[in-house]
Amino acid sequence: MIHDPIPRDVQPALPLLDDEALDIADYLKSEQEAASDIHDDATHRQGLAALSLGAIGVVYGDIGTSPIYAFREALRATGAAVPGQAEVLGILSLLIWTLILVVTVKYVFFLLRADNRGEGGILALYTLVRLATGRRSVPVLLLALGGAALFAGDAAITPAISVLSAVEGMELVLPALEPWVLGVTMGILVALFAVQRTGTARVALFFGPACVLWSLTLAGLGLWHLGETPAVLRAFSPVWGVDFLLDHPGVAFVVLGAIFLAVTGGEALYADLGHFGRRPIMLAWFALVLPALVLNYLGQGAMVLAHPERAEESFFGLAPEAGLPVLVMLATAATVIASQAVISGAFSMARGAVQLGFLPRLRIRHTAEGQSGQIYIGAVNWLLLWGVLWLVLAFGSSSALASAYGIAVTGTMVLTTILGALYLVRTGRLRAPIAALAVLPILSVEAVFLASNLAKIGDGGYVPVLIAVVVGFLMWCWWRGTQAMRARVAKLAIPVDSFVRMMRNSSVNVIPGTAFFLTGDPQVVPSALLHNLKHNRVLHEQTVFLTVETLRVPYATADERASVEMLGGCFLRLTLRFGFMETPNVSRAMAHARRAGLKFDVMASTFFLGRRRAVATGKGLELALDRVFVALSRMAADPTEFYHLPRGRVVELGERVAI
Repeated sequence: MIHDPIPRDVQPALPLLDDEALDIADYLKSEQEAASDIHDDATHRQGLAALSLGAIGVVYGDIGTSPIYAFREALRATGAAVPGQAEVLGILSLLIWTLILVVTVKYVFFLLRADNRGEGGILALYTLVRLATGRRSVPVLLLALGGAALFAGDAAITPAISVLSAVEGMELVLPALEPWVLGVTMGILVALFAVQRTGTARVALFFGPACVLWSLTLAGLGLWHLGETPAVLRAFSPVWGVDFLLDHPGVAFVVLGAIFLAVTGGEALYADLGHFGRRPIMLAWFALVLPALVLNYLGQGAMVLAHPERAEESFFGLAPEAGLPVLVMLATAATVIASQAVISGAFSMARGAVQLGFLPRLRIRHTAEGQSGQIYIGAVNWLLLWGVLWLVLAFGSSSALASAYGIAVTGTMVLTTILGALYLVRTGRLRAPIAALAVLPILSVEAVFLASNLAKIGDGGYVPVLIAVVVGFLMWCWWRGTQAMRARVAKLAIPVDSFVRMMRNSSVNVIPGTAFFLTGDPQVVPSALLHNLKHNRVLHEQTVFLTVETLRVPYATADERASVEMLGGCFLRLTLRFGFMETPNVSRAMAHARRAGLKFDVMASTFFLGRRRAVATGKGLELALDRVFVALSRMAADPTEFYHLPRGRVVELGERVAI
């Protein structure tokens, strides 16, 4: 729903200026293109092969780069000067079974089936639980806020560690590059974030084939070295992993923290569900990505057993000296793609948070015609860049960053598992005891990983926790403030029904045209209308109460988009509905309003927005929280642009609201 709109333009009735004429033309064009306003699932337009190719490039871009550092960091964590068979096979067994339990069982087999009209991710899972419950639950809300906040920490660390680890590999080709590693890394990151505004559509076709080549390279290098020590195939037995943990109790927790690096990016399987669909994601995982990852880890283990001196660079040591430059270039390209995937995920997460009322309005720009998932949010982009650059400078190496990496990922996964269990129970699919038994094994594994990563708080693990606390605090302040604002406005509001009855015999002047008064509550009279009557003493011959409603589903259907209700006299109620994954485009949705029965002339229409400026009036802690909300409200995007209103036909009327 619309909250405290702050419009920009106040236009008198003058002849059209050049820019206003262009704006009206765009408005009319939007009405003619109303069909593109409704989300069309990409799975209906593309074949299974094409979608699977895209999933390899986007969904698995992050997890596909884990072999660069996961096995290496796990070996280092053992503290063994020369890793033996027990260490190597134990770590390989833990890596393989982590991929099977966490990624395959949890995400591929279970969570991909828990979709909200085809959309996935922790916010979509929250809405499923919320809908099944039928009422708001603060604990469930806190779980969703915590997961979204931890994702912010993950989104900052992933580009930093991925690109930095790849550039460090260049030292093997050009040893003189060592003093320039940080500079080159920061240059790549700045370039990556700078091109975000152009959108990913132009490079999307490159992602899939590049990651297919990368996965085939991983598999090929692994197979090549398997012949040196075929005994590593025994790592498929979980006994080796259990024996390693029992025989190395002193370093087991540290090693598990490094092992979890192998499944970073697993959350993308669920978050990108709406872009590709369940079948393509499953096919890509079983046909290419999982075999490639397992073969590469086995190859690294076989090489380390045959050549222990290569343990420090177990991934880049797989390539022959002549092929090392090619591998370094492929790794760099793969890490950039992995970074792109998590940045795009951050944009989608931020849009979902805005639509669910967890963040103020942000300026959202679509970068691809007809692709609702292709968006750009400048505020998120530049904040992420600042955070990523700070992490690179503060930690200086991918090994140091690895200590900070796991907490955000494990925390998000644990919260997703808990919400998944709540979803099973609240929807009635499983009874609580059975759901607990089904979820407990995976939750136990993830809890152990989380505990092992929490042990690294002092080594840098505090960074994602700090980021999550700050983001979660801001989201909570915004949600709390919007609830307080609604409650305050509701106390002073006039019900629409009684207002319509009062105006039947009114002597107020009626003027031609249509007036749209935007309101967040369709049951009360918009404050802008009351101010207009007070100061201008006029009513339009057609007065429309317009509410933009955010549904708790990702996308609205054509039937859901618009509804019109006659209230009596000159008053009507228009409701435009958008899913929480959509950017509300009022101008384009007006075509659906016409189809619903609303008749109006755009050239004789005016949009009235009520400006509500929050004023903090609490005491103590409440005053501090209110001031944060007031500060956030001033950062909210211009609603004229956010809701895509015709700029030359907007009038602003304001009020102050004490909270």
